[in-house]
Amino acid sequence: MDDKTANPVHVPVLVEEALNYLQPHPGHVVLDCTVGSGGHAIRILDCIKPDGFLIGVDKDMEILQTARQSLSETAGTFKLYHADYSDVDEVLRQARVDKVNGVLLDLGVSSLQLDQADRGFSFTKEAPLDMRMDRSDGITARDLIHRLSEEALADLLWKYGEERYSRRIARAMQKEEKTVGIATTTQLAALVARVTPRGKSKIHPATRVFQALRIAVNKELENLEIFLDKIHHYMAVGARIVIISFHSLEDRIVKNKFLERARENVFRILTKKPICAGDAEIRENVRSRSAKLRAAERI
Repeated sequence: MDDKTANPVHVPVLVEEALNYLQPHPGHVVLDCTVGSGGHAIRILDCIKPDGFLIGVDKDMEILQTARQSLSETAGTFKLYHADYSDVDEVLRQARVDKVNGVLLDLGVSSLQLDQADRGFSFTKEAPLDMRMDRSDGITARDLIHRLSEEALADLLWKYGEERYSRRIARAMQKEEKTVGIATTTQLAALVARVTPRGKSKIHPATRVFQALRIAVNKELENLEIFLDKIHHYMAVGARIVIISFHSLEDRIVKNKFLERARENVFRILTKKPICAGDAEIRENVRSRSAKLRAAERI
């Protein structure tokens, strides 16, 4: 909480590292594809003002209101769009921008979304199983569990969560769904904990299950692939792209797409290995421990 007020604060990760690779300068046009509450965007605006232009995109309409308020307190010029970053071509058409000088994509769930219990992202807070980034569209995690067969559910948990006990968990989920129904986050978390062996890991046994459901509900990996197949067309020569991912599935896609573009002489890869948060940042913000940053330049 900020100054003991009731307003939650999202702490952006790898801010200095992102700015170092993005290299925003006065007059640049920068696209923040997951603007969230504006944590990275505020710093970018400071670098590109007075003549620069920030285009902020987010599929979460609720969090865009927070971003608008935060960015309005700066002197920079910006426009915000309620959209998925996979629709980057349509966003730039509406913004009347042909090419940008910088692109930032900070993947994953923000602290504000995790801390807002009714969104259903966290297994530590009782809430309906929603998990939609955009609550105005799409099916919920509850709908997904209800619709999928045991086999399809197990495949989903393995594919998007790399959950080793996927079949055991799917079997238990289907049984509970058919008898009493799975309606809340805490109910699902307790079920997973009940049917999986207790290991030495400090990670909650439901972590990978919640990750898998969230990815599926929001089509996160599909949208990332679509975005990476489009974005280079809208980057000026010398433009930088910085992507921060939070699990191996995302990082693998980013790594492979960057390599593919490098072989095509479209990108020059700036990060041979992903950049991770240092000990000091992890102590201040534990959610930064899984963040990985990769960057490339348009050539």
